[in-house]
Amino acid sequence: MAEDRKSAGAESAAEAAPAASKGGGVAGWLPLILAVVLMPAIAFGMTKFVIVPELQSSLGIKAPTEAGAKAKSATDAKKTSVPFNKLLVNIAGTMGARYLLVSVTVVGNGGEAFKAKMAENDPQLRDMAMSTLANKTLADLEKSGARNLIRTELINGFNNVLGDNSVQEIYITEFGIQ
Repeated sequence: MAEDRKSAGAESAAEAAPAASKGGGVAGWLPLILAVVLMPAIAFGMTKFVIVPELQSSLGIKAPTEAGAKAKSATDAKKTSVPFNKLLVNIAGTMGARYLLVSVTVVGNGGEAFKAKMAENDPQLRDMAMSTLANKTLADLEKSGARNLIRTELINGFNNVLGDNSVQEIYITEFGIQ
């Protein structure tokens, strides 16, 4: 009888082993598969619909609307460029021996009204631009990023003369040192 019990126990253990291995297929991997698939989706949803709106409301940022996007595209369509050609100045510190020749194109909002305002203030704008450029030394002009600095100074100066922020960009179309 003891031998019968041992053999019966061995047979039941042998039958249990294949049964356990059959149940470990897809059902065993299901929690891992669900975690890998659902966690990024949950993270995306939480970020888009909970975290970002909370941050925007706490910072006072309004969500962009279609009307705002249309107004912005209409403003972009009204951008107008006005050329300022041949601004010739002496370079500072060269005792009149070196010259800087610059031509720029001023881009701003407002269409024909912007062009009219630029034409009306042309002498003041040219004077401001030439004063800004005449204060630059040869070393200032040869530095990397000098043109970006000139652009920024001219944009700020033009907006001060015009009294608003209508000048959006300045393109340097000609830049020569002699």
